[in-house]
Amino acid sequence: MNITWRIVLGMVLGIITGYFIHENLILSPEAGANFALLSKIFLRLIKMIIGPLVFSMLVVGIAKLGDFKQVGRIGAKTLGYFYVATILSLVVGLLVVNVMKPGEVMNLKLPEKGVETGIEAKKLTLSGFLEHVFPQSFFEALATNEILQIVVFSIFFGIGVGAIGERGKVIIKALDAVSHVMFKIVGYVMQFAPFGVFGAITAVVAREGLGIFAGYAYLILSFFIGLLFFVFVVLWAICIVAKIPFLKLMGEIQEALLLSFSTASSEASMPQTIAALERFGCPPRIISFVLPLGYSFNLDGSMLYMTFATAFIAQAYHMPLTLGQQITMMLTLLVTSKGIAGVPRASLVIIAGTMSLFGLPGEGLALLLGIDQILDMGRSATSVAGNAVATCVISRWEGEFGTSAEVRGQRSEELEKAI
Repeated sequence: MNITWRIVLGMVLGIITGYFIHENLILSPEAGANFALLSKIFLRLIKMIIGPLVFSMLVVGIAKLGDFKQVGRIGAKTLGYFYVATILSLVVGLLVVNVMKPGEVMNLKLPEKGVETGIEAKKLTLSGFLEHVFPQSFFEALATNEILQIVVFSIFFGIGVGAIGERGKVIIKALDAVSHVMFKIVGYVMQFAPFGVFGAITAVVAREGLGIFAGYAYLILSFFIGLLFFVFVVLWAICIVAKIPFLKLMGEIQEALLLSFSTASSEASMPQTIAALERFGCPPRIISFVLPLGYSFNLDGSMLYMTFATAFIAQAYHMPLTLGQQITMMLTLLVTSKGIAGVPRASLVIIAGTMSLFGLPGEGLALLLGIDQILDMGRSATSVAGNAVATCVISRWEGEFGTSAEVRGQRSEELEKAI
């Protein structure tokens, strides 16, 4: 049984086990929470290798470019694409919530005034954003898994290595070996993935029960329709324009999508996404530059969720937002949502801040807390698909998509064996 089917089996067994725990009152209520430890262990093992992997791949890729202007050009194209994709995902969220109106249709019982949600609304300032982007210590960034800060240091380090010419080749060779070691470790860690998935699903179903799907069925359906529309209409259209075989790409990254969906973490599948994109025809130096940036600047699923969730809460409180307010919200989120990777429950924190901007009751977040894990599964997988498409588009714009000499060499074969 390959890893994909083992993950599916983990999901099915997790649903069955979680349902049994939820329905059996004899068992301790902590039993379900204990299963979540399996998921936490797996995610911690994945996060353990992401920092060294991103650093080694990105430095090697940039050093091989050897030209600061080329790095700047690729960076400008990448950020430009990310902002366009962000706008599209925000618009899709608004369209779906306005068409399906889940807040009006469901007639949910509103939370009592003053109920504690555990989510603190944060106002993102320019100084706070810049401090989040630029590291004061590379080792601190590695220790806290701040991908964006690791990327910034790697760019400087890679340019420096490329600038010293012949003397830098030994560093490039060493870091290239480090990236291969990291992928070999990924192969070991992935053996634990089905158990991590089993634990994550068991914990959710044991805590909420299958009834949570019935009570919030229309909201969940509406949100997932929005996600599917974004993936199979918006992203597919982008691929058609860029002449990228969309269905073939989705088939290549299906394992990464399944892993992110089942663990509700886009980071969990980052190594699988890297290997899949190399097999698909993207050069390693483009992947190592675009993909890590995407995990901070191009979380399409989360962007869609922010406009959808804010407008949903407004509908539930019979405080619908005007067209002008919705446009203002979209433009605000376009700025405040960047670089939020690493912030605990980042989407809900940004939503809380947006709600306070429009005078919506903070208690409204309680409507989403029970099913946030389920919605997070969908938005995590969508973000993985969005970043995969972004990497292919940048590769195409650079004229390097499908270059077999670089992509289908020894490195890709080794990655396929490892993962």
